[in-house]
Amino acid sequence: MSDTGKTLRLLLLGKIHRAIVTRADLDYVGSITIDQDLIDAAGFLENEKVDIYDVTNGSRLATYVIPAARGSGEIGINGAAAHLVKPGDLVIIAAYGWMKEKQAKKHRPKVVLVNEQNVPLKVASQERNPPQRPFKKKKVA
Repeated sequence: MSDTGKTLRLLLLGKIHRAIVTRADLDYVGSITIDQDLIDAAGFLENEKVDIYDVTNGSRLATYVIPAARGSGEIGINGAAAHLVKPGDLVIIAAYGWMKEKQAKKHRPKVVLVNEQNVPLKVASQERNPPQRPFKKKKVA
């Protein structure tokens, strides 16, 4: 298969990994409110579509970004999504973008690791699971 340079790939642009939800407001119009420091670190834009993966309960949803006060640590779930995601839940917030194959091969996402107060600790450009110990079968008696 030859690539004519027109193939588009959907890649991770940025994500906030394992943030703690600080509030859920069912009566708000919709969206997710995120500390401006985290928005900047992940490379998100205001009103950009993001996916939310709730590590605590397995829920997944899509919404858009609204900035919260810089340094607030806020991760606020708004509107109907508050039925699925609760304060104290661990979430992953990710944005994706389409790019040509050549650009995709060079692209590195912004992976933001946070502490318990949702303060950015590190911004990585890739994700790798730590090496696992070899699997050993248990002997059956």
